[in-house]
Amino acid sequence: MIDPGVFSKEICSEKLLGSLFLPAETIVRQVSTLQNYASGFARYYDEFMTPFMISMRYFYQAEQDKLAKASPDETMDAYLDLLDFNVDIMNRFLSSSMNAFNEFNARETQHALAAWFNTIYKLKGEDFKALIERQEKIADRMANVYPKAILDIESEFGFHFEGDGNIKVAETDRFVLYQVLPVNKAVQVNSSAKPILIIPPFVLGANILSFLPHDNRSYCHCFANQGIPTYIRVLKEIADTPALQIMTGEDDANDTQYFCETIKARHGKPVTLNGYCQGGFLAVCDMLSGKLDGLVDALITCVSPIDGTRSVGFTDFLKGLPSRFNSLLYGTKTLPNGNKVADGLLMGWVYKLKSIENNAPLVAFYRDVMMLSPRNGKEPKISKTAAALNYWLQNERRDLPIGITEMSYASFNDPITDDGTLPVKLFGKKLNLKRIQEKKIKWLICYGEHDDLVEKNSAIAPSDFIEVETSAFPKGHVAIATSWSDPKSACPLHGIFGEEKYRGPVRFQLDLDKEMAEADQE
Repeated sequence: MIDPGVFSKEICSEKLLGSLFLPAETIVRQVSTLQNYASGFARYYDEFMTPFMISMRYFYQAEQDKLAKASPDETMDAYLDLLDFNVDIMNRFLSSSMNAFNEFNARETQHALAAWFNTIYKLKGEDFKALIERQEKIADRMANVYPKAILDIESEFGFHFEGDGNIKVAETDRFVLYQVLPVNKAVQVNSSAKPILIIPPFVLGANILSFLPHDNRSYCHCFANQGIPTYIRVLKEIADTPALQIMTGEDDANDTQYFCETIKARHGKPVTLNGYCQGGFLAVCDMLSGKLDGLVDALITCVSPIDGTRSVGFTDFLKGLPSRFNSLLYGTKTLPNGNKVADGLLMGWVYKLKSIENNAPLVAFYRDVMMLSPRNGKEPKISKTAAALNYWLQNERRDLPIGITEMSYASFNDPITDDGTLPVKLFGKKLNLKRIQEKKIKWLICYGEHDDLVEKNSAIAPSDFIEVETSAFPKGHVAIATSWSDPKSACPLHGIFGEEKYRGPVRFQLDLDKEMAEADQE
């Protein structure tokens, strides 16, 4: 039992007082810490709530028309179902937020009690003064240091076509075609090698495929740094490009045809078409349209929703939404010129809602607090990867043409038919997967084993109808473009990895070129 006299003496000892701040200073520093925490959390809150407020405006606009056309009974039933849907999301939102808060509170309470005992009894470990200083540093990192690191990474993240030496090759009313040159200056492009055309996703943008090129973390540069003639199709700014705003799937196929013709003429060999995420779905549609016959002889798709209905998590989310509100009308933005586009910011927010347990503001805030907290007495270092990912998430959402969004929407609501026909048409024709096998197109499908956006079964759906090669990568949706684009990673894109001997997409391309060269010699 602790002797109260001893306890009293310890409280008054000079050594103890040296371990504490003066009361006024303690209050000031704690208030400053709380302000920084509040400022840091406000960013997460605003990032979540801004799309919510936008969605409310779209909802009001859409319902103005529907309220006049639907019967009161239909409207009441739909609104009650919507209320149930919202209550479910709110319950998951509150539950995950409270869990994060309780975990943080329990952790810091334990630290505070330990710090008091360490201070009073002069034990080793964090004392009260060190506790306050540590909390100050974490709060400052959240409010000031981390946001600055995210802004500072801009010069290293993504493509900078205006100054990085890449070559503008061609353009249409909607796209610009660039040749991506090696970052490694010791590598020369082999102009006689088989070329590849990369189709980025519309929503995620092209820059995610050039993540940190000067740190050897870039999907596109993985090809270029092997000497492969590497091309990428980049969207023009949709706000300034009316032709892009009203773009259709047929426009996509025609522009891709023109670019493939240009690339084949430059290198004298057929092109490999490589689509990432939504870009992969469009690449498949373009192939099935017949527009690329004789121009493309190989296909690579990475984490692409070929049959979106097989991504169970997302389709279950859509099924929970009342049919009246499962419409692109509730995410459509009207531009000053009158053209309508799908709001890219809102599209990204919908994915957050699907996995609200991991994306609620307080959950995301606490996750980053943990990342920026000292571990084993060592101060944390903000990694370029974390900064670049956050820069991308905060700045790289793009609005989409309605015509292209409708194609993706159809793929997530209607499955591929039993005979392999996609739920969309181009040029008035059905698109059947078996055409790729008939044309002897080699196809590599890469997917993420823990991708909760485009699940495995969605990506590899074509394997139910035709012969394709598949490669499974660990982690999630963007890992192929980030983690595994590092040539020294466990699953390098230019290598063979895993017990199943999976080929990375760059390895696939190099092998195709080798096979073509050997065939020419025979």
